[in-house]
This record gives sequence, structure tokens and C-alpha cells, in this order.
Amino acid sequence: MKHSFRRNQVALASMAALAAIALTPTTASAAKPAGTYVTGDFHNHTTCSDGSISMQKLVKKVTDRNETPWGLDWFVQAGHGGSGNRNCTLAEDASLATPAYPLVYSSTGQLQGPTTTWQNTNPAVNPKGTVSGSAPGQNMWRWQSIQEYQYPQLEYLAAYLNKPMFVGVESVAPGHEHVSMSVVTGQMPKSLDSATLPTTPGYNALGNATALAQWEYCFDRNDSDRSRGNTVAGGSVGNNWDCSVPGSLNSADPSWNVAAQKLIPAGGAGTGERGHAKAVESMKWLAKNHPNESYYVPAHLERAGPFNPDGNNGFNIEHLRNFNNAAPTVAFGFETQPGHGASDNRGEYSPNRNSIGGVRVDSVGGTTWGGTGVYGAQIGGVWDALLGEGRNWWFFASSDWHNRGMFGPDDRRSTQDFYPGEYQRDYVMVRNGADKKLRPQTIVDGLRSGNSFATTGQLIDRLAFIACASYAGPATRSNAAVEALAVEAAKNNTDIDRSGCATMGEKLVVRPGAEIVVSIVVRDPSGVNYAPYTFNNPSLAQVGISQPLNAPVLDHVDVVRGMVTGYKKPGAADYAGQWPNDWLLNPVMANVPAAAKNTTASVIKTFNSATWTAVAGDAEYKKMTFRIPAVAASQYVRLRGSNLPASVPYETDASGNPLADVYTNAGDTTKLTIPCTVAGTNVPANGGVYTGTGIDGCPAHLPTVNGQKYVAYDVAAWADLWFYSNPIFVEVAGSTTVAGVK
Repeated sequence: MKHSFRRNQVALASMAALAAIALTPTTASAAKPAGTYVTGDFHNHTTCSDGSISMQKLVKKVTDRNETPWGLDWFVQAGHGGSGNRNCTLAEDASLATPAYPLVYSSTGQLQGPTTTWQNTNPAVNPKGTVSGSAPGQNMWRWQSIQEYQYPQLEYLAAYLNKPMFVGVESVAPGHEHVSMSVVTGQMPKSLDSATLPTTPGYNALGNATALAQWEYCFDRNDSDRSRGNTVAGGSVGNNWDCSVPGSLNSADPSWNVAAQKLIPAGGAGTGERGHAKAVESMKWLAKNHPNESYYVPAHLERAGPFNPDGNNGFNIEHLRNFNNAAPTVAFGFETQPGHGASDNRGEYSPNRNSIGGVRVDSVGGTTWGGTGVYGAQIGGVWDALLGEGRNWWFFASSDWHNRGMFGPDDRRSTQDFYPGEYQRDYVMVRNGADKKLRPQTIVDGLRSGNSFATTGQLIDRLAFIACASYAGPATRSNAAVEALAVEAAKNNTDIDRSGCATMGEKLVVRPGAEIVVSIVVRDPSGVNYAPYTFNNPSLAQVGISQPLNAPVLDHVDVVRGMVTGYKKPGAADYAGQWPNDWLLNPVMANVPAAAKNTTASVIKTFNSATWTAVAGDAEYKKMTFRIPAVAASQYVRLRGSNLPASVPYETDASGNPLADVYTNAGDTTKLTIPCTVAGTNVPANGGVYTGTGIDGCPAHLPTVNGQKYVAYDVAAWADLWFYSNPIFVEVAGSTTVAGVK
């Protein structure tokens, strides 16, 4: 089955010791602690911000492996920074009630669900800080809801369900749009392992999310509270937070607000520049106070268009460089594969999405490309430019769960979002330590490592990707020996720990002239995935392939290589540059500024059923190995793969690159192109709630033009699947240093 994640425990194949050679190890001299690739999601929403369901319901949907079989291994419950007036600790129904958090009823006996305002709750909960809104619907600042309500409830649920979870934020970034982030300091302490949970209402947390709450107060653009985290603005009862950053201007900065003890940039001309400066200060604060306990990952960063120096829109490449320069252990990647995968505009990316200076502008790239933003999807583009500097800059995906669009939250169909784990997954190497328990810190360490890959639609669920050095003579390595390491690592769902070898997020340091043996093993699990659709993929039907939407097959794996030339310097001509505004109409790399591209990046190898080999005894595993001869310059290799072959009309070009998703976006029905023609015998109407997995014909919610249904919404997403790996770097002695990777 696609969702049957076996954990075969097979010992790693042994290898003869290599002769002593002048190689720098790929990792520290001490052996790497054992680890496992585990699945998770760090960007999603509940009624704590603008989501449609309670935290209890989302946790159940995400962690359950029976009613919703896509249960994740770890989960970060996030939501927008700023404020909100709904009491997200309240549950929808009795199935979600717990001893410490039972259902709550009004004084007249009516159930109070998660859309009840804080002040209408029985008993009333009053927001702190600067007053926002009018009673009984006043907003609670997010710092308070995190610190006093959301964290204690999630800590209780983590212990009650024995699930690894913690709290994060989708910050509304000053000068930009949104960023997925967290500070795990204080969250889910080890003492929780042996805690006795209450059997009556009420819970006193053992840990805290105070550090996260303070960061949100200090640096979120939507948090205009000036109380310093106190009960009332101007008072001294409470947190008394000071947002100063050691070594920065702080009170000497023109944006500093004395009463609030934080930066509050003025609006108007220069808003974006002042906002970005505050965002960089937030990186410095994290680097000073929580350098290993936090992460800061720009979310759906192409969506709002290019950076706007006079407003709050997107991110250009120079902003990503600035973040990574300020806090390389915190700002180490981007969420360029956005959620909202079933939206009428996939990822909520679209042409003419925003206005900058009175001019309508596209999301950067105009749309997603195979469900991924152009910064990550375009070979030789922004991601390759950052990797070409030797930066630790990793690829992540997320669900961005809010709601099901025209359907209720329990329906299997969607015209908006997928649940965390249902469609997209981050597979992250986590080294649990002696107690073998997933903890917030080990998860953050795993995210930071870059030893991860992201998939959609359960296209693959195992990946071993390794590179080893080989020299003439006694230090030679055969393809078969390296491939054996990769096979056993994949079967164990782990990575390798061999001198002279490296995996994702690592670098291999070699002498000039070394051969690099690259081995890839993936598992394309047989059976079905989590799609509710059993009819054949309409996109593949265009090229004569009959393949059910819920049983995708990996078509090919591409190996992308780029050269490393070193960090670009702030202020240099090739440091800053905006992606072209007309990319959707004119996707020509020659028009991309030098700062935002790496012209050395290209596909150097493609494997498919004709060139990979099934692993003996388990045909779900595909192995593929090749050599990079006589390396003379520092470089990296990364992977991508799809269920779609090259030259699928309106999906892939002749080279297998993803095409713009405008042809399957219902936001503009004039561009819909791929027909959906299967009638089926089990096609439920839109009005009910469908909870099964057997829709055998084109669903009723697909857009219809001139009597013909077309591929869009969730059908488009399930039809078009991809995986992306993070890179392996090769540093050649005497060539460019891969400075951002250990």
C-alpha cells in the first residue's frame, strides 16, 4: 500500500577500510548518532488565527492513523502572528473532548465551539495589552494566546496522545509577506514524559513557549501591541519585554518605539526597506538568543509578487541572502512548495495577484510550476543561485491548511487545502538521541541539517541519496559497493555514516581528480495513496497512459548539478536582483538578473524504468548509480522526480520540466485545457459529506465549460506529483570552499 510505511531493520552492509588518504571527513570525526527519516508539517492554521477548525480537531486529523490514515510523525501547530478574537481552545464536539479540556457550554446550555470569541466564552477570557477591537469581540494578541492558551493545550495534547508536537508561528514579516518560524526553547520539556495528567478540567503546563511569544510580540508586523507583553499598555504587571538586539541601534534607530520597547517602522515611502531591516533584526535576535533552538523559513515566498520597497510584499534573492548572512543557523531555507494545493489557483499564486505602486503584478513566476514556486522549480534559478554560493539553503514544503473550500472539513474532496500529511510531506532526518524520542530540538536540528526531501501525493516514501569519493588504487570504490550502502540505508529509512561519503545537506571534501560515485535508491510504494479518486489520471491519459489517480507510479528521477563559486558580497552588482515580472509570458533565463541565477545548473542524468534497476527481492525499491569523473571544481547535486514523463501536454515540456499550472487553475476557466471525461458510478453530489476513498469518475466540483469538465482543484494536484531532494555538496581542495555547510 502507498501508505504502509514499513520499517525494515536491516544491518548496513560492511565495507573494507580505505587506505589512508588526505581527505577531510564529511562530518565531524565522531560517528553520527543513529537517525530516521520522519514526516512532518510546520505551516497550518486553526481558529487560533484564520483556520476553520479547532486545534484539537487539526491535531486529530494530523496524528490519527485510522480515521485519517496519513498521520504524521511530528507536527508543528502554527498560525498567523498578530491577533484574533476566537477561542481556539474550544472543541467542536464530544469526540474531541479530553479530561483537561472538556466541552464548554454557555450559561443557557449551548455548546461553545472554536468560533466563540474569547470574551463570549463561559467564563469570559479578557485579552491583555493594548486594546484591539470592541467587546465582546476584542482581539487577543497572539503572544498572549501562545503563551497562556495555545501552548498549554498543545503540551497537554502531546502528552495525552503521546505525539511529538510543538507550537510555531506563520509570522507576518515586516517588509515582506509570511514566514514559518518557531522558537522551541522551553517547549515540551523531558519532565513531560513522566507527568501525571489531570483527570478533571484544567491543566498547568510544565514547559512554556515564552521565548516564541516574546519574538512574536517583538517582530511580527501584525503585532501592533505596545504593552511589552503586560496586562495593560503602560503597566508593569506581566512580561515587561525589551526587544533590544545586542550590538544593534535599538533606541537609536528611528523606528524604535520607547513605550513598546520595539521597532515600529513608519508607513509610507520606504515601508518595505524599513520593514526588511526589522526582519533582519529579528534574525539577529534569534541568532543571539536562540541560535540552535529556532528556525525562520519564508513561506510561499513567490506568492505576493516581488519585493516592494514601499510596501509589504514578497522576497527577492537579496533578502534571502541577508537573512542567511545574519543568522545562518536560523534562516536556512524556504518553503517554495506552498500549500493550498487544491485551490482554484494552485498555491494561491496567480497573475495580477497584487498591486505595487498602483500597478498590478503577478505572483513571482505568475503561478506555480508543478505545484512548486518558480524560485525552487526553475533549474538554474534562485535556489540554484543560492546553492551555487555554497549556502545552507534547503527546500521545504507545507500544507498551509485552512479549510476545504466549498466542502466541510471532514470531506475527502477539496477546492482549497489538503490536511498536513495528506498530500505534502517533509521527510526529515531526525537523530533522537539515547531515549529514542522525537523532541522539538531534535526536529529543529533535523530541519537545519538539510538532510531532508519533500514529496507530494506519496510519490516516494523512502530515499537514500549518497555520494562517495573514489581514487585510483587501494582507495577505489566500486559502483556496487556504494549502491549497497544506499540500498540498505533506504531499507532502514536512515542515512549513511562512512568516511569519504556524504548525503543530503552535507559536503564531501575531496582532492582534485577524485571520481564521485553517486547512488540513489527510492521506494515507489505499491498500492494506493491518500487520494479519494480511483479513476485514471486525465493528464496521463493524454499520452496514452492508464494510471489511477490514487495509484501513481514514479516515472523518472532527474539529477541536477551546479557549480559552487562562493558567496556574493552585499553591495556587489550580482548580489541583488528581481525575478522578471513577465515570466509567465516570457520564461527566458537570459532575462533573469545575474544575482538570481546559476547558469551552470543543469540536468546531468535522468533515470527511468529503462535505466534504473529494481532491488532484488523488493521491486518497490529502485536503484540508480553513476560516476562524476575527475572533479576539478566544487559543485553540488540534487534530485527531483515526477509521475509525469516529458512532453505531457500542459504539464511538462520536452525536457521534463514542469509547465505553468495556469492550464489547470480554475481561477481563469478560459485557460483550462485538460478534459476530465470519466463518468463513473460513484460520483457524489457536492452538497453532502463524502468520507470514502472510491470516487470513480470526474467529481461534481470540477469546473465545466461548454458542457465539458476540466482538470482543476484537487484532481489537478493528485494528477501532477513531484519530489525534490536537498543537495549534496562536493568541495574540491584548492577550489571554492563550500562555506555554508559543515
